[in-house]
Amino acid sequence: MALITLDDLLGCLQVRELRPGVWTAPSLEMDYPRVFGGQLLAQAVALGAATTEGKTVKSLSCLFPREARRDELLSFEVEETQTGRTFAVRRIRAGQQGKTVFVALLSMHVPEPETPPDLEHQDPAPEAAGPGEAVNVDLNMIPWTTRVVDGTDLRDRAAGPADYAFWTRVADRRLADDANTHQALLAHATDLTVVGTVLRPVEGISQADAGSKLHTAVTSHTMWFHRPFRIDDWCLVHQHSPTLGGGRGFGQGHAFDAGGALVASFAQECMIRPTVAS
Repeated sequence: MALITLDDLLGCLQVRELRPGVWTAPSLEMDYPRVFGGQLLAQAVALGAATTEGKTVKSLSCLFPREARRDELLSFEVEETQTGRTFAVRRIRAGQQGKTVFVALLSMHVPEPETPPDLEHQDPAPEAAGPGEAVNVDLNMIPWTTRVVDGTDLRDRAAGPADYAFWTRVADRRLADDANTHQALLAHATDLTVVGTVLRPVEGISQADAGSKLHTAVTSHTMWFHRPFRIDDWCLVHQHSPTLGGGRGFGQGHAFDAGGALVASFAQECMIRPTVAS
């Protein structure tokens, strides 16, 4: 069962301006002391939308310098770095008790008219079983349908390839048509499974050991949106980790719509350290 509800997550996107340049938003209600990083990614998208007109997120690059506490108010300082007719830049700093917990740099873009076919290309979507053949799995922080390709279990401690893929779709409702809601929810979903993907090639260790044998935390996350999409239609999230070393893991991913169009890409660095017995 998911630890959060979609209604609560959508509520977290209702950002509110306290005074010029300073905003706030609620945190997800759950039995966990830390703010989930995916929530902050989604809220960064919402803040970009709230502080620009007629633009959507082209890219966001985020840092998580320290843990954010769920039971403390989040304050977002938004700097309107640049605003043009086509592009805009926003810098976001989230703080609690005077300390920085999150930093994001957003590039916003007015959607372009449809480009000629001879000015487009993309790598083909990976070969993967469709959502009807994938295994329905509860990915506790994603409160909508997720189906894992080949039923890969990130808690399995047997070594495997550093790859992971899942189909995802909000199936219980039709969401609003604004692109920012769909971008925010996909950004939230990309934060959850990279650490587990990084750990797959390590024999005897898995995501299940986070908090016991391992101390893990996301340190940075970058995302690019390439084409319009809807998260209430099927999307395939496919990710791979090329390296783990020096206490840091790295993963990359792409999201495709059901027709195979590449709609987004992301990259994440995470801290992965063995815990020290006290």
